[in-house]
Amino acid sequence: MPALMIQGTGSNVGKSLLVAGLCRAARRRGLSVAPFKPQNMSNNAAVTADGGEIGRAQALQAIACGLSPHTDMNPVLLKPESEVGSQVVLQGRRIATVKAREYAALKPQLMAPVLESFHRLKAAHDLVIVEGAGSPAEVNLRAGDIANMGFACAAQVPVVLAGDIDRGGVIAQIIGTKAVLSPEDAAMVRGFLINKFRGDPSLFDDGYRLIEQRSGWRGFGVLPWFAQAHLLPAEDALDLGAVSSGGRVKVAALALSRIANFDDLDPLAQEPDIDLVMVRAGQAIPGDTKLVILPGSKSTRGDLAFLRAQGWDVDLAAHVRRGGYVLGICGGYQMLGSVVSDPEGLEGPAGEMPGLGLLEVATTMQGDKKLTQVQAIHAASGLRVEGYEIHLGVTNGPDCARPFAHITGRPEGAISADGRIMGSYLHGLFTQDGFRSAFIASLGARPSGLAYGAQVEATLDALADHIEAHADVAGLLALAQ
Repeated sequence: MPALMIQGTGSNVGKSLLVAGLCRAARRRGLSVAPFKPQNMSNNAAVTADGGEIGRAQALQAIACGLSPHTDMNPVLLKPESEVGSQVVLQGRRIATVKAREYAALKPQLMAPVLESFHRLKAAHDLVIVEGAGSPAEVNLRAGDIANMGFACAAQVPVVLAGDIDRGGVIAQIIGTKAVLSPEDAAMVRGFLINKFRGDPSLFDDGYRLIEQRSGWRGFGVLPWFAQAHLLPAEDALDLGAVSSGGRVKVAALALSRIANFDDLDPLAQEPDIDLVMVRAGQAIPGDTKLVILPGSKSTRGDLAFLRAQGWDVDLAAHVRRGGYVLGICGGYQMLGSVVSDPEGLEGPAGEMPGLGLLEVATTMQGDKKLTQVQAIHAASGLRVEGYEIHLGVTNGPDCARPFAHITGRPEGAISADGRIMGSYLHGLFTQDGFRSAFIASLGARPSGLAYGAQVEATLDALADHIEAHADVAGLLALAQ
């Protein structure tokens, strides 16, 4: 069965959206298509139907294909826990936490399961569209590579290289990549795409021809900036916006250093009456905030220390004194308690750290990672919600007697006695239109009637239309043959 790989001249050049759009375009041609990314590094993960986890971008690409996310779509997921170490998730399951040098030694053992997952997808579908990671120009990482040319050569998948003209230097990006690749790797590249062009694309005609002449690769199009990209869940924390719509009700979310599953915020950002502000390092929580959200974190104690270093603990205390609301999700929920204990050193050195003390609960990290899709009933509204849990740790305490939700009869999460401090392990809550409307109404905001899931589907269709209009999609799919 055919396959095609989109690699990039660097990180955040738009590979994920290109693959999503091509997947939707292929599906609309009547093909059974699946996404694949051999290795991803992201703390924004999705729980799969087979009980594992993959990068959020591959979950979006699965939606573009009309499929349920599956662990084979992203067999190696790296989740950074510190500046030098990451959790390694293999075919959906955590197998280790390693430092960069240790991972380099581990990589050669991962090619076999990567190819195993890839071949399962190929056997089940007409077409597999593969996304690379970072850039193949990082030739210092070529030995043992499973993410870019190492995979392309091992699986014999043709490559198209995407360059980002918005960041400048796209001619050098593509020609420079050709210059540093080995002849064997360069032979896997069949062409290039120019992405994120602003203005009149004809102004780049000379540059486009120059790239073709110097690289010897065929150009497959110049894609203008896709203005609706912000309506799709982002995977890279670099894509976190500063402010949404400037609505009446301000919601401040803390941009933690190891922020995880931040796509929880996307539906809120699209509510016109909500002004979602990302509070970054060195900034204060705005005094007129109605709700502060502590999002998920890949390193709860590390981000507790980061939070305190920004003075956000002081800001939160003042916010609560003013009558404000606080919602902690997953790692953010753990931070709201009295203490976070990690006796086995699962997220760093073993030990414990005082929490923020805003909820009467305590958390202990435990080795079994919870990965599950759930249906729940929101305790305050009685509304049914669907979401997922993805966490280490068990949280207990007196405030759990006032649960945030109920899952098959058992209590989940905690709420303070005055009802203003809320904690939950449930991700994906705000994608539920009824729950989101009721929740923001309780803050005094006017619900817009946004149908979030339908909007994601419509935006994927618009993305496919965009790619069809500006790239040679038929030529790209022919490469896969």
